[in-house]
Amino acid sequence: MTSITRQYSAAAGHARNAVEKTADVWTEGARTVTDRLKGLPQVDLVPAVERYFDLVQRTVDINRRLAVRWAEAAGTLSGVVRERAGAAGDVMREKAEAAGDIAREQALKAEQTAGEQAAKADQAQKELARRARQAEREHARWAHERARQRYEGLPKAELSDLLARRDLPKTGNMDELIERLVEADSR
Repeated sequence: MTSITRQYSAAAGHARNAVEKTADVWTEGARTVTDRLKGLPQVDLVPAVERYFDLVQRTVDINRRLAVRWAEAAGTLSGVVRERAGAAGDVMREKAEAAGDIAREQALKAEQTAGEQAAKADQAQKELARRARQAEREHARWAHERARQRYEGLPKAELSDLLARRDLPKTGNMDELIERLVEADSR
């Protein structure tokens, strides 16, 4: 095996390791994000992951074809032709590096997309919680007003009598007496 072949093999191995590490980091980041988002709407990362691995597979296939062709050519070359093959090897290395860069960019885009979807899901959850609190407050107001309606038309003497039956203070204006009865009803 020639030194150029070894160099190319080493470069291809480094590129593969970089892509694998990138995929591992991205996968762990996606797991972390999805673990924090339990209970939120489902985030569909499958298409982004599939696109990423399709790109990685195409990159590997290209690198394999290039390496096989280069190895075949290197076995039959000599002299000046070998020098030209060295230049072609440089081009192939550049192509392999470019493919690795593309794979890293795709992984980064997929991670950014996952982050954006997580942020949207978080915002949606906050909005739902805000609406739920608002609905609870409106329901409480409605229930309180409905409870007050039972006592609104009663004279003060009758309100005092109802309070006395419940061992509650009978002093205060009409609103205070009604509020005291409503509070007692809600216990």
